[in-house]
Amino acid sequence: MSDLDEYRDDEETTEAEEVQPELFHASVDEFVRDRLVHLYKRKVGPQNDGRYRWAADWWAYPEAVSRLESLWRAWEHLRQDGATGMSTWWRDHADHHMPILLDPEGPFNKSTDRNNHGDPLPYVAPPEGFFPDMRKA
Repeated sequence: MSDLDEYRDDEETTEAEEVQPELFHASVDEFVRDRLVHLYKRKVGPQNDGRYRWAADWWAYPEAVSRLESLWRAWEHLRQDGATGMSTWWRDHADHHMPILLDPEGPFNKSTDRNNHGDPLPYVAPPEGFFPDMRKA
């Protein structure tokens, strides 16, 4: 107990002490695997196969990992808002990052991964332990 604790009202809490809701997805990998690749059923492929690019091993691209981590964290936060949270997530986050990720000149520009129209985006699991379960952190 610090010297300040004795002066703090019992009902006061700091942001660090506030109870955070449990994560729905344990990691960015789980978010990509179980949600994102199924939301974006765009035909992807090299050159003229598709107007979009995606890499099944998305986790090997640092820019993609950073953007997807941002998408996951925003989704985890905004899912708590039952009124407009998902609309905000789509508008402010997914609609910003996904066109950059899927752009033929984006981080996956050299990817040769492809899918068929209407199929989920290609996915390959990252190496074991690459994305630890954040619910246990």
